[in-house]
Amino acid sequence: MSLAAVVIVMVAAVLIGAFGIRVSRTTSDFFVASRTVSPLWNASAIGGEYLSAASFLGVAGLILSYGVDMLWLPVGWTGGYLVLLVLVSAPLRRSGAYTLPDFAEARLESMAVRRTASVLVVLIGWFYLMPQFQSAGLVLRTITGAPVWAGGLLVAVVVVVNVLSGGMRSITFVQAFQYWLKLTALAVPVIFLLLAWQADGAPGLSPQDAAVWQTPLTGGKDYSVYSTYSLILATFLGTMGLPHVLVRFYTNPDGRAARRTTLVVLALLGAFYLLPAVYGWLGRIYTPDLVRPDAVVLTLPARMIGGTLGDLLTALITAGAFAAFLSTSSGLTVSVAGVIAQDLLKGGVRSFRIATLMAVAVPLALALWARTLPVADVVGLAFAVAASSFCPLLVLGIWWRRLSTTGALAGLYVGGGLACLAVLATITGGPHEGLAGALLAQPAAWTVPIAFAVMISVSFLTPDRVPIGVARTMVRLHTPENLDLDRGDWRPRSS
Repeated sequence: MSLAAVVIVMVAAVLIGAFGIRVSRTTSDFFVASRTVSPLWNASAIGGEYLSAASFLGVAGLILSYGVDMLWLPVGWTGGYLVLLVLVSAPLRRSGAYTLPDFAEARLESMAVRRTASVLVVLIGWFYLMPQFQSAGLVLRTITGAPVWAGGLLVAVVVVVNVLSGGMRSITFVQAFQYWLKLTALAVPVIFLLLAWQADGAPGLSPQDAAVWQTPLTGGKDYSVYSTYSLILATFLGTMGLPHVLVRFYTNPDGRAARRTTLVVLALLGAFYLLPAVYGWLGRIYTPDLVRPDAVVLTLPARMIGGTLGDLLTALITAGAFAAFLSTSSGLTVSVAGVIAQDLLKGGVRSFRIATLMAVAVPLALALWARTLPVADVVGLAFAVAASSFCPLLVLGIWWRRLSTTGALAGLYVGGGLACLAVLATITGGPHEGLAGALLAQPAAWTVPIAFAVMISVSFLTPDRVPIGVARTMVRLHTPENLDLDRGDWRPRSS
C-alpha cells in the first residue's frame, strides 16, 4: 500500500506540473510566475516547499529523542516569518529583483557582491537539498527494503521533470497541492492514533511520565542551553535568508500581496506544526526503541493500530512524506537553478533547464557520500548559514543606508564562510565532542553576531564605498507601489 501511495504522489506531481507547460511561455514565467500569484495560492505553495522532510519527519524524531527542548524548532521555523513580515517581505518585493543576487547587486551596485551572494545561494540550496534526498532514501527503504540511494534518485528525477516542464509557475501548482496533502497526511492518522491511545488507557499523563518527557532518551546534547538558544537564533533569522522562500515574494503582484501572503503562511504553518509534536509524544510512549528516530511518524500506525487500517494510515503518511521531499526539493531546485542560469550561464529558459540538472546532481551526490544525520539537524545547519549571511545583508541593506559595498562583502565572507565551514565539519567529520562540537553543530549564536559586527564596522571604515545611488534605491524599497518612481515624479500610476 505504501509503495502504491508513493507512485500515486509521484504521478500526481508530474501531471499537475505538466499543466504548467500550458501556461509557462516566458522567462518571467519560469523564474517568478510572471508575478501574478495570489496570496492564498502563494502561501499554500510556500507552505508546501517550506515544510520539508525536517518538518514532516525530523521534528517528531527530535522530540522523541530529546524531549520538550526540541519544541523550539517548529516555534522558530514559524516565528521566522514574523521577522520576515516585519522587516523584509514588502521592501524585497518592491526591489523588482528576480533572485537574492539580483537584490544584492541592485542595493550595493557591485558585481562582486552579486557573485558572492550567488555562491551562498547555491551552497544553502545544496545543504538543504541533501537531507531531502537522504530522507527519501530512508522512507523508501523502510517501506520496501530498497537501497538507500533509490529514494533520493526517484525524488531527484521527478523534481527535474517538474522544474524542466514549467519552472516557477509549474511548481507553484504542485507545491500548493502538496501542502494540503501533507497536512491531511498527518492530521487524519493522528485522529486514529489518539483514539487508539485513549482505548489503551491514555498512558503517559502521570507526573512520573511528565518527568520522563523532559528527559532525553539518548543522553542529551552537550551544552544544551547554548544549543537551544543558537537553534532559536538560526531559525528566527535564517528564514529570511532562505533563497527558495524569498523567491516566492517576487511572485506576488505587489508589496501588499507579499505581506498578506506572509500572514496566511503563519496561519498555515501554525496549523501544521501542532501535529509533529503529538507524534513525538506518542513515540515516547510506544516507540522509544527506534534506532532511527526520524522514522517515528511512519512507525506509529503499525505499532499502535496494526492491521489493514494501520497499513492504510502508513500509506497516507508515506504519501505525505514524499510530497514533503518533492515540494521542498522543487522550490530549492528552482532557486538554485535560477542563480546558476543567470550568473554562470547565459540566462534564458535553455540555460535554466541546464542549470536545473546542475542544481540537483551535486546534493544528490552529497546525500550518497556524506554521513547520515538527523534530518532536522542538517536543515538547521542550512538555516544557520542563511542567518549568518543573507539575514545581515537584507536587514542592513533594506534599513541602513550607510552599508557599504566593502562592508557587505566582508560580512558575507566572514559570516557565511564561518557557518559553511561549521556545516562541512559537522556533516563530514562529526559528531564532535565538548564545547567545540556544540559550537560547530549550532554555529548561529556566534556566526550571526560576527557577520553583523563585520558588516557594520567595515562599513563605518569605508564610507567612500557606499553606493552612489543608495538614496534612490532606499526610496524604491520603502515607497508604496502606487507611485511610479521610474518616471521621476510622485504622481499615482493611474493618473
